[in-house]
Amino acid sequence: MNFIEELRWRGMIHDVTPGTEEQLLKEMTSAYIGYDPTSDSLHIGNLASIMMLVHLQRAGHKPFALVGGATGMIGDPSGKSEERNLLDETVLRYNQNCIQKQLEKFLDFNCGENAAEMVNNYDWMKEFSFLNFLREVGKHITVNYMAAKDSVKKRMESGSGISFTEFTYQLVQGFDYCWLFEHKNVKLQMGGSDQWGNIMTGTELIRRKLGGDAFALTCPLITKADGGKFGKTESGNVWLDPQKTSPYKFYQFWLNSSDSDASEYIKKFTLFSKSEIETLQKQHDEAPHLRVLQKTLAEEITIRVHSREDLQSAIEASEILFGKGTTNTLMKLSEETLLSVFEGVPQSEIAVDELAKTIGIVDFLADMTQIFSSKGEARRMLKEGGVQINKAKVDEMFSIDLNSLLNGKYILVQKGKKNYYLVKAV
Repeated sequence: MNFIEELRWRGMIHDVTPGTEEQLLKEMTSAYIGYDPTSDSLHIGNLASIMMLVHLQRAGHKPFALVGGATGMIGDPSGKSEERNLLDETVLRYNQNCIQKQLEKFLDFNCGENAAEMVNNYDWMKEFSFLNFLREVGKHITVNYMAAKDSVKKRMESGSGISFTEFTYQLVQGFDYCWLFEHKNVKLQMGGSDQWGNIMTGTELIRRKLGGDAFALTCPLITKADGGKFGKTESGNVWLDPQKTSPYKFYQFWLNSSDSDASEYIKKFTLFSKSEIETLQKQHDEAPHLRVLQKTLAEEITIRVHSREDLQSAIEASEILFGKGTTNTLMKLSEETLLSVFEGVPQSEIAVDELAKTIGIVDFLADMTQIFSSKGEARRMLKEGGVQINKAKVDEMFSIDLNSLLNGKYILVQKGKKNYYLVKAV
């Protein structure tokens, strides 16, 4: 498998230095990508770079994932308009451990010669004195070279300025590459297109300090077809951690992709071959309403990041809103998924003490929750079969009690075909 050719047809190459493809064809090559540990989870904005390492390993090369324990204490100015908050070592170490667990779902850390490795730049930076850094690194790169980088120029021109700390970030990242080149035989650094300047500082440092040839490759920053930022929703980032973004919301993000976005995402974020993707695209074009691309994409990525069980739960949860779900399906949903599915529907509260008694359905719907404006209206709809409690149709004889609670605290009321209400016991 030709790694460069694989990335090229998937649309995953933005910039690449001359000689990179020849190097990769010549021998097994070690390459690395750095990850910012200022959060305890990666998000889907990191998926493109993760998939670059996946394809690298599949092509027989050795991937290194660098978790920036040292650089995370500084902050990268690339693509940022303001200074970052600095984190202490304890928080960063915790975040690194969480990130490694997520990367282990994508990369094989136990497959022999080209097994993936996790490295932490804090391990080689923590004893590196400021004076030694100036002697061994600073003297090789001029201020003119550093100030010419787009990330630095934009900050200096923005009016907010840039601190010496962030200005020197490219030297610290450059030294990472230099250290890995010298100690781990890493000859290629990859990343998003916004990292090109920092990566090139590394190749320049290797050339000047070690007299070595090092290579660089970046992928395009992923955006949506409408120009919006990829991976952002109204509630923020779409995270890989299920505690930050539930598997249901994660699945829904991909399922709701536009046709043009799904055509790009399925190339960049799955391992389907070119012929398989062409077949899927043809099926989608013949019947776009079936959303073959979106469903395949959502299923594939949800299984990879979460699990097949989480995917099944997400599918079942999705079906509830379209009338296909049953009471049993609803009962299986976790509280988090239940709230995700019915996010934004009207909510009301009822005292747990009231539920300890038996409440007639008409009183519950009209007096206690005001879901219906009057008892007469509630009775009419109950007679017409237009009311469901926890996805089961009920009539005027039905009553509500503690056994009606989902997850011990919720009752789902459906009025007609599309109007949902969530009642919480407090």
